[in-house]
Amino acid sequence: MFESLHRRIRKKGLPPGTVTYVGPEQSSAVSIELIHIPEPTEAGEVCEARQLRLPDAGACAPYVSAPGLTWINVDGLHEPGTVARLGELFSLHPLVQEDIVHTGQRPKLDELGDALFVVLKMLRYDEASRTVSDEQVSMVLKQNVLITFQEKGGGDVFGEVRKRLVSGAGKFGRRGPDYLRYALVDAVVDNYFVVLERMGEDIEEVEEALLTAPTPQELETIHGLRREALFLRRFIWPLREVLARLEKGGSPLIQDSTILYLRDLYDHTIQVMDTVETFRDMLSGMVELYLSNVSLKLNEIMKVLTMISTIFIPLSFLASLYGMNFEHMPELKTQYGYFVVLGVMACTVGGMLYFFRRKGWLGGPKPPADE
Repeated sequence: MFESLHRRIRKKGLPPGTVTYVGPEQSSAVSIELIHIPEPTEAGEVCEARQLRLPDAGACAPYVSAPGLTWINVDGLHEPGTVARLGELFSLHPLVQEDIVHTGQRPKLDELGDALFVVLKMLRYDEASRTVSDEQVSMVLKQNVLITFQEKGGGDVFGEVRKRLVSGAGKFGRRGPDYLRYALVDAVVDNYFVVLERMGEDIEEVEEALLTAPTPQELETIHGLRREALFLRRFIWPLREVLARLEKGGSPLIQDSTILYLRDLYDHTIQVMDTVETFRDMLSGMVELYLSNVSLKLNEIMKVLTMISTIFIPLSFLASLYGMNFEHMPELKTQYGYFVVLGVMACTVGGMLYFFRRKGWLGGPKPPADE
């Protein structure tokens, strides 16, 4: 979070709408993928989808007003010229272009008349470090075009959507770009469940370790998982608000047939949010459990030390009593006095141990009260 604030300082003093990349440095080249589904023929036959890799943003010009459905996906935002060129071709507002290249945006929805602009986060969970990483995804929905901008290249969660789009071109072509946007957002939300499942497995593993042999390392892991849960909540909570606005409809770019799917997606987001809140409560309880176990362990140690000290108090008294060098002590001249004192000490220790045993202070079961 603080790193994001430091990167934002780069924009200090620049006028609104300045397309300046704000994010981590990237070395990979920007990639542009285009999938186009032409309109059905007059006979109702569905044309096959065309999937292309474009050399630059200018190659998208023939598809600005092409009939049918067009999906343009840009991987990489570190070349603001690409975003500016697409903004020029598709008449994107300068503030939209600025938000696209600023990777510190929170999930939001902007209605721009002839376009809908949505920002959300695509999440990944690293099981080795038990951390969640995010990648900003921006979506611009227009009449027949959906443009998506991904912060990084090298893979996303849209693979299945691409396969369905190419193999089932007719279904997507009839439902329009708003349904395609729903499918992409649904893929992102479904991946949230994968992240939460893996995170839940780590939480269960730490919980088992707490119940067996808690160590300071588990406490450090718990604090790390709590931080990641807050990180998830930071991105999922505003996304719920975005979907709540979308499922209400009211935009000419969203068909009535898509609203039902958006409502189902909103329910999924509620489930994700509930799971995150459950994880937060569990982790808070695990901190209390760790502290309770540490306190219990300390109490057990103090109990043992106290019993040892209690046993040696009468022994120390007897030893000090017969260690006094008075002349008129008849026990000192008794032939078996030494052994008698040792016997008294042994009986004292045995009696105290028996008393501790009856009280259940030695760890064994406490005898019934009538014994």
